[in-house]
Amino acid sequence: MKAIYDPARALGEGLAAIRVQFQLPSGFPLEIEAAAAAAARQPLTRHVDRTAIPFVTLDPASSTDLDQAFVIEQSNSDLILRYAIADVGWFVEDGGPVDVEAWQRGETIYLPDGKVSLYPAILGEGAASLLPDGPRPAVIFTVRVATDGVSTLDSAERAIVKSRAKLAYTSVRPDELPDGFAELSRRIEAAETARGASRVDPPQQEVVESADGGFALEFSAVTPAEEHNAALSLATNLAIADMLYRHGTGLFRVMPEPDDWAVRRLRHSARAIGVGWPNSMSLEDRQRQLDPNDPKQAAFMLAIRRAGAHASYAPFHAGERPWHSAMRATYAHATAPLRRLADRFVIEAALAIANGRNVPDTAFAAFERLAQVMNKADSKAAQVDSAVLELAEAVVLSGRAGESFDATVTDIDDRGARVQLARPAVTSRVPVDGLAIGDSVRLRLDEADPARRLTRFSLI
Repeated sequence: MKAIYDPARALGEGLAAIRVQFQLPSGFPLEIEAAAAAAARQPLTRHVDRTAIPFVTLDPASSTDLDQAFVIEQSNSDLILRYAIADVGWFVEDGGPVDVEAWQRGETIYLPDGKVSLYPAILGEGAASLLPDGPRPAVIFTVRVATDGVSTLDSAERAIVKSRAKLAYTSVRPDELPDGFAELSRRIEAAETARGASRVDPPQQEVVESADGGFALEFSAVTPAEEHNAALSLATNLAIADMLYRHGTGLFRVMPEPDDWAVRRLRHSARAIGVGWPNSMSLEDRQRQLDPNDPKQAAFMLAIRRAGAHASYAPFHAGERPWHSAMRATYAHATAPLRRLADRFVIEAALAIANGRNVPDTAFAAFERLAQVMNKADSKAAQVDSAVLELAEAVVLSGRAGESFDATVTDIDDRGARVQLARPAVTSRVPVDGLAIGDSVRLRLDEADPARRLTRFSLI
């Protein structure tokens, strides 16, 4: 959920309870703020001047923690992406107060009413953020994208950059973006298709006030600019992952192959939601054809994300190929260091290797420990997301006890039968009572309690 319209505080109170339950800090201790302020003032002594390059950023309009700025150039048939990534590592001293606190948090957690940041705002939304209000330090990765969409890392350097514009997904004009922006995305998509990759980017959910004074769950539109922008990070992360793997080091994003049972469940979910999926079509092919701006297909994209195997972090181990089944490639996270702890160390390793140096001992030693820390942080973020969604579903259905809903059984396990409502796109559980996967059922809403984030149905 990106926005909340909550005049009666039905959601606000529930979100406050979620923050307490998951022990989400409301801010930073004074000593951490003081250390971050001191770090923000330190001079830039190892950065080359690249302020003449016309970088721009592209993010949600309200974002202030800007990790990436970019420019695209043509080189014969290749496209050259210069991707400037916030140089968080310059400001954060290994073992210092800010670093220790970041290891406790792992990543930024986003809630509809605000975020729990990885770093204090003076860094994450100030000195380290690539805002257009002055020069900023960055690590520039120069990525070459061939006509077939394969990306390789040409170089990396610490530099001072200056963003020319803070562009927003919903308002950016094509003439404000570098030439080749859409073409680069097309090439990356073509490479994904050739690999058999299945990237699923469901839209964000919004809770909006309906005409009758209640609430409705809606999906925010995904703009072409947002889709194209994701390709820039993907190209860079793939190129960095390949280089790290070849040099026998790094931290990678891995995901096992989905099993047949998961695919069967998703076919039933597709039928419940009303999304066509021919039996002869694979899950990968169906995913690539989904439109995130169609409400039913957007709901199915979310179902795919929830039903599939979860991605996790894993350090390099000799003799093992880190594999991401959805990407169909070796993959790493490096492009969001303001939001993810691991990216800072991956950047330092990539920067060293690209310049013929040994990986810093701090980064090399961190990779094994980071896998556990990041997986734990991911798990907490997922639990928070799930709690927020349960709250939203309870709020949306509040006051509708006694109403009937059509649903389909999508799974059966030791906790009962999982059911997917046709409208709204809500999931729940009911006793098995002889049900089988794929059965169509009629449910009565017995209870919807936002205070307990509970929705309870019974079979009619």
